[in-house]
Amino acid sequence: MIGRLAALAALATAPQIYARVSSAGERAPALTGHFRKADAALVLGARVWQDGRPSLFLRQRVEAAATLYERAIVSTLVLTGAGHNREGLDETEAMERTALGLGVPASAIVRDPQGHDTRASAINARDGLGLSSVIVCSQEFHLPRAMWLCRTVGLDVQGAHAPVIPRYHTLFGYAREVPATWKAAVEIGRDRVGPDGG
Repeated sequence: MIGRLAALAALATAPQIYARVSSAGERAPALTGHFRKADAALVLGARVWQDGRPSLFLRQRVEAAATLYERAIVSTLVLTGAGHNREGLDETEAMERTALGLGVPASAIVRDPQGHDTRASAINARDGLGLSSVIVCSQEFHLPRAMWLCRTVGLDVQGAHAPVIPRYHTLFGYAREVPATWKAAVEIGRDRVGPDGG
């Protein structure tokens, strides 16, 4: 019985383990990590409050990207998310306001309101913006999956995250990544066997 449970646990977490192992050494805190210079920081969208304020996680992502800009590791921030989310709000507009408030000049900001999920954001960065290398900015729990998705579309990818805050939503984020990474694995496998090869 214990053996079966262990096998099930290993199967359930296999994609997340792969994502973490394959991105090891390529993700670090934005403030102190060692990064190669890249074409842009790819800042992934997250929740925006009804009054237009970014959620804590979204603000942290923009702060991580602003730190990379200040450190002269990137010269461009690509703010990618839903231009019209479930609440009818524009994630990228809230991200831009936050970046400007952090001192990033408007000339260094590009908005991608068609980034409705991580894979779409990666494809838009490659095809729409012509980028070949990015530093994904998100929470630590999200980076392994996000980086895997970016790699599968041909981007040279690193990951930068804000400090990890020990709170309920962070723990929930780590737990959520187990099924979310399985979903990403299925999408990646489907695209690889598709008529256009992904």
